[in-house]
Amino acid sequence: MLLGGSWLMIEKRSGNRGVTRRSVLQATVAGAAFGAMSGATLFGARAQSKRLEGKVLEFLVTQPRIGAANKLAEMFEASTGCKLNITAIPYDAAESQATLDVNSGANRYDVFDYWYASIGALSTNGIIQDVTDRIERDSSEIKQDDFLSAFYDVYTLYDGRRWGLPWDGDTHSLYYNKALLNKHGLAVPVTWDDYLNVAKTITEAEKAAGIYGAIVMGVNIPVALGSLYVNRLAGFGGSLLTDDGKSGLLLDASIKAANSLHDVIPYALPTPSEIGFENGIPAFISGRGALIEFWTDLGISAQDPAQSKIVDQWGVTSLPVGDSSMTPRAAMDAGWGLALSAGSKDPDLAWEFMKFATAPETQLQVSTTPQTFSDPVRSSVLESQAYKDYAPLVQAAFERASKSVLPWPTIPQSPVMMRTLTDELSKMMAGQQTPEQTLENADAQWQRLLG
Repeated sequence: MLLGGSWLMIEKRSGNRGVTRRSVLQATVAGAAFGAMSGATLFGARAQSKRLEGKVLEFLVTQPRIGAANKLAEMFEASTGCKLNITAIPYDAAESQATLDVNSGANRYDVFDYWYASIGALSTNGIIQDVTDRIERDSSEIKQDDFLSAFYDVYTLYDGRRWGLPWDGDTHSLYYNKALLNKHGLAVPVTWDDYLNVAKTITEAEKAAGIYGAIVMGVNIPVALGSLYVNRLAGFGGSLLTDDGKSGLLLDASIKAANSLHDVIPYALPTPSEIGFENGIPAFISGRGALIEFWTDLGISAQDPAQSKIVDQWGVTSLPVGDSSMTPRAAMDAGWGLALSAGSKDPDLAWEFMKFATAPETQLQVSTTPQTFSDPVRSSVLESQAYKDYAPLVQAAFERASKSVLPWPTIPQSPVMMRTLTDELSKMMAGQQTPEQTLENADAQWQRLLG
């Protein structure tokens, strides 16, 4: 459980906000560049005199996207008259709650917010509907070519069919405290060895003052600890599965990645296995850490004087690589789509909402609204002047990160595989086993799962 359990409490309806990756990034940015455009103005042509007045949809959303979901609900009702009821659940309950809803016959929800790595499991188990034909029929509205190429297939395609639409693009970048690096005459890390040197140098010089060279959010959930490992795997040129679908955990790049994560533990903010979003992010924006790996939305919080002590003293760059001859590659950590529930009572209405929520104009407004913490999935949004003006450093970092990415597996076994890998990595973080033992144990479990 993350953050002493507080993050994993199931919360009901849109008004209830717990501590999550994005709720700790409570930006108070004044006036989004696109905010002057109201939902009624922006979508007036679609509204057709609120043609869906009196209709209701049920939306199961993971808690970190509650701000974006609330914005969508407001916009969708203003445009169509349809009310969107929102139920918020923790990150790691998305697949299980969707599965329970359909398999139990409750069929309460119409649309699911899904982690892209679970698409194989959800589709194979009959929890979500194939939307391939709907996409082709409505291609002029959906504008498939506008989705960022790094995300579209990975988020939606399994076994030759499409099972959803992307709505929140997620990759990690490396954030750094410019003042701390400058104080110690250190350059921004290019390789993971550079990263370790920065962490070691600053921690040894500053830990008496409560300042550390790295903040390593190693709490035992895939989206946190698993992301740290995959970040390094990407940098060393590895992959989680081989080209023929076998475990890649015992390959050279995988072993280097595990050792790289293990080696930074002594120089990280204590105690890495207990550091999650609620204590890692405040530590960075208060100036207590020099380096942190996180999603691009951290930059909005770091630049907010209402909560940050490092305004104009932070920077963001690509994740490090194994050696300086390698090209940076981002890890596709997290990332979310919208899927049509197999048990939806009104699938046509649910599909209308999915199209609305992922439309270019909707995406732009949501991405430039404070406290939605929604990252672009469309080229037109990422490259727009409105988004560049709203978050210039974040925009540049996200654009770099989306050029070359390492996705997590999307096969049906993927959620369980990443859970088992994270459990073994957690033992390594606690000093209970070596990096090599960690990967050997995880590999044995993966081989059983893969058959």
